[in-house]
Amino acid sequence: MFVKVCGLSTPESVRLAVGSGADAVGFVLTRSPREVTPAQVRELLAQLPAGFPAVGVFRHEAAAAAVAVAREAGLAWVQLHGERSAADVETVHDAGLKIIRAVTMSAPPAAFGSWGEDLLLIDAAVPGSGEAWDYGSVRDKGLEGRPWLLAGGLDPINVAQAAAQAGAWGVDVSSGVESSRGVKDLAKIKAFVTAAKSS
Repeated sequence: MFVKVCGLSTPESVRLAVGSGADAVGFVLTRSPREVTPAQVRELLAQLPAGFPAVGVFRHEAAAAAVAVAREAGLAWVQLHGERSAADVETVHDAGLKIIRAVTMSAPPAAFGSWGEDLLLIDAAVPGSGEAWDYGSVRDKGLEGRPWLLAGGLDPINVAQAAAQAGAWGVDVSSGVESSRGVKDLAKIKAFVTAAKSS
């Protein structure tokens, strides 16, 4: 099970995520309680092993703008939320970066097809709510054989069952490992990664 821990903002949380066995980390570079600056990201990257996947998360920014900020931050991966097009994926790839394209369960059927992204992330119909949802409903989206991440409402207690219900290739967590909004709980990060990896 591939595990991405997102919304990190301190050296301690980055080191703990990696040490617990996470496969990728995410830094929020768009307006959010978890927002960090490109300069902060560059400092946090020093906590990672060379080549460790680190992702810059963007919401409604244009793909080219996201690429520019990701480069400033020293990142090789971009995660794009919001309404997107195949051209956005192409823009990121043309810049030499990899892309996670995020869609919500309320997106039209065509959004779940392959647009050439490196990973697809499927979030709750209302992203950011932190609430659990019908994870098994993802099985209707025709994702068999594709690498994709399940997100939305996951925590150390429900991640194993949610991933099994959805048939997920990987999982992504942010609010589910926090003690308060935007503040990561190191024990929860470790517990989440352990639970996800045991599924």
